[in-house]
Amino acid sequence: MISSQIREQFPILNQKINGHPLVYLDSAATSQKPRQVIEAVKSYYEWDNANVHRGVHTLGSRATDAYEGAREKLKNFINARSVKEIIFTRGTTTALNIVASSYGPSVLKEGDEIVITQMEHHSNFIPWQQLAKNTGATLKFLPLQKDGTITLEDAEQTITARTKIVAIAYVSNVMGVTHPIKELAAIAHRNGAVIVVDGAQSTPHLKVDVQDLDCDFYALSGHKMLAPTGIGALYGKKALLEAMEPVEFGGEMIDDVGLYESTWKELPWKFEGGTPIIAGAVGLGAAIDFLQEVGMDEIHRHEMQLAAYAEQRLSEVSDLTIYGPRNRQVGVVTFNLGDVHPHDVATVLDAEGVAVRAGHHCCQPLMRWLEVSSTARASFYLYNTEQDVDALVQALLKAKEYFSYELG
Repeated sequence: MISSQIREQFPILNQKINGHPLVYLDSAATSQKPRQVIEAVKSYYEWDNANVHRGVHTLGSRATDAYEGAREKLKNFINARSVKEIIFTRGTTTALNIVASSYGPSVLKEGDEIVITQMEHHSNFIPWQQLAKNTGATLKFLPLQKDGTITLEDAEQTITARTKIVAIAYVSNVMGVTHPIKELAAIAHRNGAVIVVDGAQSTPHLKVDVQDLDCDFYALSGHKMLAPTGIGALYGKKALLEAMEPVEFGGEMIDDVGLYESTWKELPWKFEGGTPIIAGAVGLGAAIDFLQEVGMDEIHRHEMQLAAYAEQRLSEVSDLTIYGPRNRQVGVVTFNLGDVHPHDVATVLDAEGVAVRAGHHCCQPLMRWLEVSSTARASFYLYNTEQDVDALVQALLKAKEYFSYELG
């Protein structure tokens, strides 16, 4: 397990909520930030604050070096071939929308197919839904097994020669399912389709190698991997990005502007119009440094141990329904306590200092598939401990006692 010294690097965890030590189990929504990241952003604003790619003065040069340095770090972190394949965005949502808005219309026509699953986050659902409407393409869904997993046999049947885009999360933000992206990519490519991967929940927790996965596009968010909010990235294979048109126009993405025609900068800057999220990129670079110092393999091992321990302890709570596969590969456990509304459960847990997510988790089609309106979700990260799991179980037992009249 990761040492307590790691936990001490997160100042927000050193507080009490409603008289109890904070137990933060909502990292799938957003992760907490270590001092290293906080100090990097603070230092940028105190010493290097300037716009990038513009001024030749010292501050502008330092800001540009930090911004492009973060791109280089991210390129190495996910093993892209080139920094030209790394587009900074506001996050996963923006990255996926760029693909749907720019690449999608250039390849889709009436009768073509887009393949997704019912468990996708709305960010990886609505863009394809709208793209299908606008192009006349058909939206198809990979069948889900009872535990939320998919089979490659079903994928072979669903992905056809008419399929042009397969879009799927590497890791589900609700079910904790880890999908076989490399194998799905091979199936997509055999049928002439591209695969778009929602990496929001995988990048913070697994060692990601986009070349090994052979995905065509990969989207991620910084705030789920210790970085500030408002920064993320789109990885795309260079040939695909070069053929795509920008979706935002303005300063810094142009090469030459005439009265009636304009040309764009080369990759990656043609997709980064306007002043970029400089401080966010600086923070993302510091977050990547922190994650690599700890080690992604070590983080994954730690989370798998926590997930196994959580499944064991939560099984001791009667009337608790846990959704998703057993022996999950990431620290996401979604559940319901009898017929008690998850918001009520989360409110009692918060009174005990335990922070979990309650709601539909931006996955309403999945909630309908599960035949529930919403669920509660506990999600773990490198700063969580088995004591946090114990606190969750104790808080759930209190909730069970409090709502005993509803549980019979």
